[in-house]
Amino acid sequence: MIKVRSQAICRSRWFTSAICLGLGIVMFAVSWLGGSLSGGVISLAILAGFGLVLLLLTNRSETVRGLTVGRDERFAQLDLRATALAGLVVLLAAFVGWLVATAHGQNGNPYGWLLAIGGLAYLFAFAFFRWRG
Repeated sequence: MIKVRSQAICRSRWFTSAICLGLGIVMFAVSWLGGSLSGGVISLAILAGFGLVLLLLTNRSETVRGLTVGRDERFAQLDLRATALAGLVVLLAAFVGWLVATAHGQNGNPYGWLLAIGGLAYLFAFAFFRWRG
């Protein structure tokens, strides 16, 4: 019963937009606490606007529907490949950041930490999926 209800909530066209709004509110609060009220307002506006665009386009675009509510095997594979590529790009950017910082005589952190976390996450995930079958 709980699984069915949680799946229904996640498949609601409002779910992703609500997540965007919630993240915008969190970013607003954190920016405000950090002394940057204008940055918080801008972050909230961007995320709320993005959530609204997703909400309006969910019924009009197969791509947006696949990103939000209409998950089938094809979109699951696209999501998996896009996530892998995004992870590689982030790790490459962290590596380039580490190289540039080190070349300028600076400490390579936090790039080094991000690279270590990414590498360990990859190794653990690889081992887990190998063990799982």
